[in-house]
Amino acid sequence: MRNDLFRWVGIGCALLVAVLTALVVAGWQPLLTYDERVARDLHAHAVTHAGVTRSMRVLSDWVWDPWTMRVLAAVAFFLLWRRDERERALRVALAVVAAAVVQQGLKAAVGRERPVWTDPVDSAHFAAYPSGHAMTATVVCGMLLWLMPRPAPGWAPAAWAAAAVTVPGVGFTRLYLGVHWFSDVLGGWLLGTAMVVLAASVCVGGRRPVRRPQER
Repeated sequence: MRNDLFRWVGIGCALLVAVLTALVVAGWQPLLTYDERVARDLHAHAVTHAGVTRSMRVLSDWVWDPWTMRVLAAVAFFLLWRRDERERALRVALAVVAAAVVQQGLKAAVGRERPVWTDPVDSAHFAAYPSGHAMTATVVCGMLLWLMPRPAPGWAPAAWAAAAVTVPGVGFTRLYLGVHWFSDVLGGWLLGTAMVVLAASVCVGGRRPVRRPQER
């Protein structure tokens, strides 16, 4: 039952991101209007609060940068490999690599322009949709939470709290710095969640079954 719910979450996120992508490509006006309003309001705050903006840049460019997230995933991969948990290690690697490939391919295919400001507080290159920061953070945090031992250890609440701050937080920093539209970030979250479910339940097969003692 729990695995079925997990898979349905992934399917739901995949369907939602397909709809969102279609709306972005079609230039659906209500979505574009909302994106512009959110971007304008946050940018107005960013240009008048230099200290907050500097903090957001540190979080976005260093703490929650995609390469920082990938380093965390690489550490998990090598630890699992050394413990001979190679199937799980490969799932983590496949999820992170696939996320990078899918994200760049979709950016190129959609070709959405980023917000343009006369007084920018940060800059970013290549296409906007989906947000690579949001997608990478979702994939890495999701896979690390999936790796958590069962039953949950004492540090589990801290891990969940860190993920709960990181995934929304990285999306907010990209919006605040004016380098993404809200739908870019939402697309990254949805696509990242779908890829976590795919990597955890489909790509390399299911978890190893628990061996039960044979009945006599």
